[in-house]
Amino acid sequence: MSDIKSMKLYTHVGRIYRELGELGKTVEDPLSVDELSAFDQLHYHGTQALDVAMAMIGVDGQQRWLEIGSGLGGPARYLAAYSDAHVTALELQPDQHDVASSLTARCGLEDRIEHVCGNFLGFERAPASFDAIVSWLALYHIPERPRLLENCHRLLVPGGRFYTEDLTARGDIEDAQRKLLERDLYAITLRHINEYQQDLVNAGFEVEVCTSMSSSWAEFVRVRLAAYRADRARHLRVHGEAAVNAMTEFYSAVNRHFQSAKLGGLRLCARKPEV
Repeated sequence: MSDIKSMKLYTHVGRIYRELGELGKTVEDPLSVDELSAFDQLHYHGTQALDVAMAMIGVDGQQRWLEIGSGLGGPARYLAAYSDAHVTALELQPDQHDVASSLTARCGLEDRIEHVCGNFLGFERAPASFDAIVSWLALYHIPERPRLLENCHRLLVPGGRFYTEDLTARGDIEDAQRKLLERDLYAITLRHINEYQQDLVNAGFEVEVCTSMSSSWAEFVRVRLAAYRADRARHLRVHGEAAVNAMTEFYSAVNRHFQSAKLGGLRLCARKPEV
């Protein structure tokens, strides 16, 4: 199995500090969630995707949310800032976790967000600890899909919702491309959309919404790559050659996989039944 750092998006984590430096921010200056949103969302369509999730789940009153694969903490901070939710942000990678914790403190949101570094398959909390579990482009990294979803079901209150935007397989993927997907995107568990839905049903969920995002995301990554290449001189000045080459390689690989029509994505919202 590849190491998660074979996915170039997860290298050169200090990029976000250099972007903040471009805004005139020192490493100690207070920050706002809106200032960070252009740099701390590692999924597609930025905070628009978070607004969709909040609308589907509902954010009335104080809730306890768990985010699996919280990265630099962008979604958790946005959710905490624009709802009454208290968010547990679980991230596997220590460097991402450390940056996320620091940025959350600089936003003054430590009382609304608990950052936890660890593997979700070993994550222990009491049953019914959360009103919602959310994840953006992270669950496909995790093996043992039945165990993952069973733990989600256990951790949710009756009536709680599970929401994810995640990568999926399309068509038949040959072994050679699967190996590249594992290297380029750390794609450990790629399920077809119908299989993904059935996995949720098998775990005891009721699937409420399941929408293919394949076309939308294929266009997103195509435009993202073109824009990054067009602004290469600026990126080199800010980040240096090693970081820019890594990101160019990552964006190019993701675009190739989407344009091959073998990689896709979904938006899914499911509910744990009341009884």
